[in-house]
Amino acid sequence: MPMNEQPPWGKKKRPSPSEDFLAQLIQKIRDFFEQQRESAPGGDGPEQPGAKKQSPFKGGGMFFGLIAVALAIQVVFASFFTIAPGEVGVILRFGQYNRTTNPGLHFKVPYIEQLTKVNVEAVRKEEFGFRSRGPGAASIFDRKGYDMESLMLTGDKNVIEMAWIVQYKVNDPVKFLFKVRDVPQAVRDLSEMVVRRLVGNMDFDYVLGNRDSLAADARKQLQRELDRLEAGLNVFTIQLQDINPPEPVRPAFNEVNEADQDMKRLVNEAEKIYNEIIPKARGSAKQIVEEAHGYAVERVNRAEGEVARFKAILEEYRGSEQVTRQRMFLETMEDILPKVERLYIMEGSQHSALPLINLSQRSGEGQRPVSAPQAPASTSQMEQKEQQ
Repeated sequence: MPMNEQPPWGKKKRPSPSEDFLAQLIQKIRDFFEQQRESAPGGDGPEQPGAKKQSPFKGGGMFFGLIAVALAIQVVFASFFTIAPGEVGVILRFGQYNRTTNPGLHFKVPYIEQLTKVNVEAVRKEEFGFRSRGPGAASIFDRKGYDMESLMLTGDKNVIEMAWIVQYKVNDPVKFLFKVRDVPQAVRDLSEMVVRRLVGNMDFDYVLGNRDSLAADARKQLQRELDRLEAGLNVFTIQLQDINPPEPVRPAFNEVNEADQDMKRLVNEAEKIYNEIIPKARGSAKQIVEEAHGYAVERVNRAEGEVARFKAILEEYRGSEQVTRQRMFLETMEDILPKVERLYIMEGSQHSALPLINLSQRSGEGQRPVSAPQAPASTSQMEQKEQQ
């Protein structure tokens, strides 16, 4: 059967091979009786002398026998039928649904049961806003004359032009045949109702940027409406082909889109600069704060260490003043003397400095005696001053 075999009744069926055979057989019987009528006495032709009269029952018996043979052949051919892969057969008995048959060879009662084949594997589709004129990869789409299907009004009072395809299969052949009179037309009407309702509740920009969610919502609502009508269909996809503004306002719309894209680009660039500078500044500020905390902790710890050291030295000094003073003097000299470039050694009995060789100069350089300003009186005098 063709793709849209709805409805199955009210259409003149093509004669089957058995019906052709029966028609040929009846024609041959008619030809036979015409020949008998022409050769019978009292006919149009002259009576042949010596011709034998034939019994009228002899020709009638042959006629009924031929009819019986023809009916038997017709019954045999009408009793068996084949269902191709991908199809199911719906059997009606006295016009009422009886059973459904799967692919293969089956039997039915002739003249009592009626067969209708339904293809349940074929993908059926309905096109809105355009029509495809050629199958295959090089399909030709015609959009002229379908403006009433494609033009819609959005929620913000803008006109939009939309083209889409609905693809579905038959999942219940009984409902497909007997619940809805014209299934393709029902699919078209419900699909337009669902899509127009969804677009009418959305803004223009939202429709353009969310076609996937729009198609998914349209498929769910269309399936719900078809189930409510018990159409026996399974809608497995709705493809939105084109969503554009009408042709007269398309240039202005493109300018608006370009301006919107420029705005988004500038916003993205500003966000990029913001993301590069602000986190870096925050990191630097946090680093400075952490360094300040570390410096404060270091100074406090160092001060506390100095205080503890001073207290320890004070305890030692109280225990033995002379030894502690001498040790402190020697430790101080160990720290100072390596840093002194010129060294003067004074004796207590002398009042002037002794000339010494400057050992810090390189070999080959001129040597000159080193003198010093007036030295202190003596070492014992320095010790006395320290004691005071």
